[in-house]
Amino acid sequence: MSLNSKNLIQILHAEWIGSKADVLIDNISIDSRSLQNGANTLFFALSGVNNDAHLYILDLIEKGVQNFVVRHVPEDCAGKANFLVVNDTVTALQQFAGYYRNLFHFPIIGLTGSNGKTIVKEWLNFLLSPDYNIIRSPKSYNSQVGVPLSVVAINEKHNLGIFEAGISTVDEMTKLENMIKPNIGVLTNIGSAHDEGFLNLVQKIDEKLLLFKESEVIIYQKNEVVDSCLSQFSAEYMVNSRVLFSWSFTDKKATVFILKKENKSESTVIQYQYKGEKFDLEIPFLDSASVENSITCLLVLLYLKYDSATIQGRMQLLYPVEMRLAVKNGVHNCSVIDDSYSSDFQSLKIALDFLESQKKNSKKTVILSDILQSGFSNEELYTKVAHLIAANKVSRIIGIGETISSFKEKFSNITTFQNTADFITHFESLAFANETILIKGARAFQFEEIVALLEEKTHETILEINLDSISHNLNFFKSKLGQKIKIMVMVKAFGYGNGGLEIAKLLEHHKVDYLGVAFADEGISLKNGGIKLPIMVLNPESTSFPSIIQYHLEPEIYSIKGLNSFLKIAQEKKLKEYPIHIKLDTGMHRLGFEENNLDELVATLKGNTTVRIQSILSHMATSDEAKHYDFANSQIQLFEKLSSKLMNELNVKPIRHILNTSGISNFPDAQYDMVRLGIGLYGVSNDAAEQKYLENVGTLKSVISQVRSIPAGDSVGYGRRFMAQKITKIATIPIGYADGISRLWGNEVGYVMIKNQKAPIVGSICMDMLMVNVTEIDCKEGDAVIIFGENPTVIEIAKALKTIPYEILTSISQRVKRVFFR
Repeated sequence: MSLNSKNLIQILHAEWIGSKADVLIDNISIDSRSLQNGANTLFFALSGVNNDAHLYILDLIEKGVQNFVVRHVPEDCAGKANFLVVNDTVTALQQFAGYYRNLFHFPIIGLTGSNGKTIVKEWLNFLLSPDYNIIRSPKSYNSQVGVPLSVVAINEKHNLGIFEAGISTVDEMTKLENMIKPNIGVLTNIGSAHDEGFLNLVQKIDEKLLLFKESEVIIYQKNEVVDSCLSQFSAEYMVNSRVLFSWSFTDKKATVFILKKENKSESTVIQYQYKGEKFDLEIPFLDSASVENSITCLLVLLYLKYDSATIQGRMQLLYPVEMRLAVKNGVHNCSVIDDSYSSDFQSLKIALDFLESQKKNSKKTVILSDILQSGFSNEELYTKVAHLIAANKVSRIIGIGETISSFKEKFSNITTFQNTADFITHFESLAFANETILIKGARAFQFEEIVALLEEKTHETILEINLDSISHNLNFFKSKLGQKIKIMVMVKAFGYGNGGLEIAKLLEHHKVDYLGVAFADEGISLKNGGIKLPIMVLNPESTSFPSIIQYHLEPEIYSIKGLNSFLKIAQEKKLKEYPIHIKLDTGMHRLGFEENNLDELVATLKGNTTVRIQSILSHMATSDEAKHYDFANSQIQLFEKLSSKLMNELNVKPIRHILNTSGISNFPDAQYDMVRLGIGLYGVSNDAAEQKYLENVGTLKSVISQVRSIPAGDSVGYGRRFMAQKITKIATIPIGYADGISRLWGNEVGYVMIKNQKAPIVGSICMDMLMVNVTEIDCKEGDAVIIFGENPTVIEIAKALKTIPYEILTSISQRVKRVFFR
């Protein structure tokens, strides 16, 4: 898109500060970390309670970005770029998207609801793609920021749009409607998601219906509450000949009435009545949510006048939708990013940003299929893809498909194959090792076979780590901090059992200020993994000081003996102002200098130029217990006294920090210069009121290995600690105390979840297995099992075992494979 300053000023209601009147824009960005930012980027500097992109504008200018939408021009940036100054940059982004949307006049399907939006969107894309060139929301880009980023990806070759809109409270949907302006409205399942943002169900439905103010049709599942809301909505927002196109299992007045539903072994057969005729339709799912989402898709096809044969032929090919990017351990020290179910230009841009944020190895490889539905000619598309790959500094690209193979001359360092089978034949010769591999392919290419080849083979128990939840929890605690307060995040103990390097990569992407580890080897592992952030070692042993210096780690110093040991090595290596962190003991009585040590500490450090006090810290013993708040305040007061003495006598102004996770919430006046976030990042709080704002990070999963029935009187497990009182169905799960499951959780104290039902653990937990009672659960071998996550939570398990969540998390063995996803 080519825009001039006058256009932009009018569109955004902005003040122009700059010199270049005509600007060529081909990329809209809000992420300062993206390698796709360049001279033709229009960067919107969003700011909120957690972050302010204005802080990164100078860095972006140095990288070549010249056009910015800002609330103010940073002092050090004046005269160095073009600036559009607005009152609110989020509003400006939405105004730009609204303007851009109005340049196109093809049909738009708009989806909203509590559940099923993304799945219905992906299925409609699959069902309609043979007949349309579709632009759709990438992933779940349905928010106040996600929607405009989706809309500005439209181009002249598209002739159908499918966008989803998600809201969490009132007064949000009107902004999304102004950008999407759907002709066809689809209301998916209304459930309990985001209930806290609305007074009641009616208010929530009323707000969601605002997406359809100008729609010619609204497709929905008929029920009394929605019908009542629609009646009032239609009276308020009249559109000539608007159609209410409904379906129902029970109400014969619906446009499409479902006469019957029957389950087969792997599918569901429904009979539906439409315009007086009856039709059979086989849906390749058994669960009720998928069946309902399929029926929603059916109504869209019927409204678009597809015949029953075409509907049946396409819908029987529907597939489970994977809505996340997963990071998996690969063969030969590779890591694998699995995005093997879709291939379009917009989602490629997102996946490449994710590749950069999660790369474990400096070598980056992309395995890419032909790209479908770009809206560009092939010549233009693969030119853009080649530039995108080059901007993201991808080491090698492997193209699979006839089209990408025919444009291979546009890429450097590319190997191409005509199809997936051809790639698999040559797999060994490609010598994958020590690289981060993004696997990005259209579903037709069956790239899941490539994932299977590259994925490290381990047993079927995995710990899933939700990186989006980590980002959410980090932002939650950042929102509690003063504007200039730094944040150190603890990634010790293998990231509290969740995986240190992968989480450190994400935290570096979020530009936290420090990482904290317990021992030098943890910090060395992170540095070897490419982490550039400063890393503080909290419990360094004197024998590790040479390694700490070699890897540029920063030691906590807590005793005169330790200080002298470090100074001796630092002097031998002729170091100057090496950063160290002074630990004060204010009442924890674990590690640290006490008040009576301070004079000797001052005498040792005064005039010493070998080291520099980077920070002074202490640790609170009772920040989470209200009954001990007096003691906690006494620690803070003592820290103020002792740290001030050090600063005055040594004439230094280091970073000061004393607050841990609970302290951040309970002692906001003691934030000093930095806080240390630990267990809260991983979704655990000691405050029940605060816990509801945090998201679960880790879900420990396994599968059923075997199911058997035993008669009354038979026993299960070592020691015969469970005796069946009646015929009992027992399932064996391949996880045990060697994987970190406490034996105290056995013998019907604990449970696992199978098919959303509790299965009590019976008998003693074994080293590698545990057994559960599934008499009342319809399950089979291979079915999924949740050990902990949303239910049971690690908090619940810890309470039952009279311990703390830290112990549950950090006990999970490293032999359990970690899978990271967004």
